[in-house]
Amino acid sequence: MKERPFNIKNDRNLTMLVDFYELTMGNGYFNNNVAEKTAYFDMFFRRVPDGGGYCIMAGVQQLIEYLSNLKFTEEDIEYLRSKEMFDEGFLHYLKNFKFCCDVWAVPEGNPVFPNEPLVTVKGPAIQAQFIETMILLTINHQTLIATKANRICRAAAGRSVMEFGSRRAQGYDGAIYGARAAIIGGCSSTACTIADEMFGVPAVGTMAHSWVQLFPNEYEAFKAWAESYPDNCTLLVDTYNVLKSGIPNAIKVFNEVLKPKGIRPKGIRIDSGDITYLTNKCREMLDEAGYEDVKIIISNSLDEHIIMDVLAQGAKVDGFGVGERLITAKSEPVFGGVYKLAAIEEDGKLVPKIKISENEEKITNPGFKKIYRIFDKNTDKAIADLLTLNEEVIDTDKPLVIFDPVHTWKKKKLRNYYVKELQVKIFEGGSPIYNSPDVLSLRDFARTESEKLWPEVLRFENPHSYYVDLSKQLWELKQSLLLQLSNQYEEQ
Repeated sequence: MKERPFNIKNDRNLTMLVDFYELTMGNGYFNNNVAEKTAYFDMFFRRVPDGGGYCIMAGVQQLIEYLSNLKFTEEDIEYLRSKEMFDEGFLHYLKNFKFCCDVWAVPEGNPVFPNEPLVTVKGPAIQAQFIETMILLTINHQTLIATKANRICRAAAGRSVMEFGSRRAQGYDGAIYGARAAIIGGCSSTACTIADEMFGVPAVGTMAHSWVQLFPNEYEAFKAWAESYPDNCTLLVDTYNVLKSGIPNAIKVFNEVLKPKGIRPKGIRIDSGDITYLTNKCREMLDEAGYEDVKIIISNSLDEHIIMDVLAQGAKVDGFGVGERLITAKSEPVFGGVYKLAAIEEDGKLVPKIKISENEEKITNPGFKKIYRIFDKNTDKAIADLLTLNEEVIDTDKPLVIFDPVHTWKKKKLRNYYVKELQVKIFEGGSPIYNSPDVLSLRDFARTESEKLWPEVLRFENPHSYYVDLSKQLWELKQSLLLQLSNQYEEQ
């Protein structure tokens, strides 16, 4: 099922959501006759949040929507003219703007790793530079939330995780697209109704404490709910006292309202207190009353660490509602994706570019590249990712030697393997040629692909560093550019 068209996605013109320097550079490119020079940019990240072993790619569909609707309005042009900084020729170019870049991206749901290009853009420098902010904004946000959701869902060990974070999200786009990303990361459902309307993800929800407080007493509140929603009755039992009031009243309503109709209640939810103690006592009381199938859902400022702790302590929990710490990725709320020039074309020839730094991790990988994921044929487990120059093709009938790009003496010869190219082309000549699958399919895909990683990479604490290696040709190109630049500085 494709994502449904909806006003909030399509009726806003986000073309001007750029950093101002992208406009000043664009004007400079235009005035210096380099605007149409073909440039190649890579979007990548340098470190996995929360000390994790991998990230989950997300946000490609929203990037496609943005790039498909680039246009400058008369109001935009007048605003820029009012700044008295921009050449009239440049403003005329923007007025008649037509996107014409080629774009590649790693499909959503794939595990991704530092220093490999998640998005690659080829096109006129003025355009490829202009879209930097929205590429970073879109991919950074959704990949961050999908990654956090994936951690939380893995901690839940097969139990359902519901995304409950809308009211604590950083703005309504944070709530809407955060809910989408959370589903890709593994959540079963969301409390965000508009996300269901837009993306076809399951929206869930029962009652708040105000429902219980609004009635004369807790029993009357539960009874009214059960009569209103007999086929989907989940009761919030911690408004007053979980064990002395909430569970006894819930059982009484189950017996008096649902049981005579032959309907089984769905569950109870606890939003406060000692989770391990309360869930164990609730399970005993429900089982004794004949409601062994009633599920126990907990919420209240949960994250992967709290979930793992309460489960290790023996808490009887069937599902988790996770809010603020998921939707804001509270433990590490910034995904450090960057967007760097990798090559240009001069007289029809590719000229690789490299950014150097005193920090080794900030030295970029030059050239027009592609990513291969290498799998073991016997286990279907991912062995490593290999960045190559775009023209390189791996012959899987021959042994492949991979090596650490820093500690080059560390090598491995692969024989029984197969490969998959990670990036797919999403725009050709400015026209979209790809749509992400529906969100629930992406969730299933992300789960399947994550299971292809070795358990050592999946560890929460000190995970094994997954190998992202460079081909011999790419490594040699990088070293030659570093040496060339070093010699230039020495001559100066």
